[in-house]
Amino acid sequence: MTISVTSVSDVTPDLVEAMNRLLPELSSSASPLSAKDLREIVDSPATVLFIARSDLQTIVGTLTLVFFRLPTGMRAWIEDVIVGPDARGLGVGVALCQTAIRHAAESGAVSIDLTSRPSRVAANQLYKKVGFQQRETNVYRYAVTR
Repeated sequence: MTISVTSVSDVTPDLVEAMNRLLPELSSSASPLSAKDLREIVDSPATVLFIARSDLQTIVGTLTLVFFRLPTGMRAWIEDVIVGPDARGLGVGVALCQTAIRHAAESGAVSIDLTSRPSRVAANQLYKKVGFQQRETNVYRYAVTR
């Protein structure tokens, strides 16, 4: 299978369908995305949404790259890496990560971070394979109530 990775500039019905097909692979509690939701992501200057397509032009994976400027420099963060079950083990995750890494470097990022649950063995192996190093750190979360 040949994989091509591109950044998204236009929200199409094909993209909405693919994102809602792939999203449950990442989170069983995530709400479906509307075209408006995706447009906010695509139009934001802080995010780049990448998609991977198979040689059949089917969207088989996605990755979101987030940029933010700090006093110590431009930083990037990889979030929501999803590879569809039929495309796992075919290099989709590697292609998505390598494209995001290249884009972040070209955009001036001094580092790229990501997190992954320990139970996601294949994902953790992928990140190490493309050059990420596990850090000794504590991750904290504050859940905002509405």
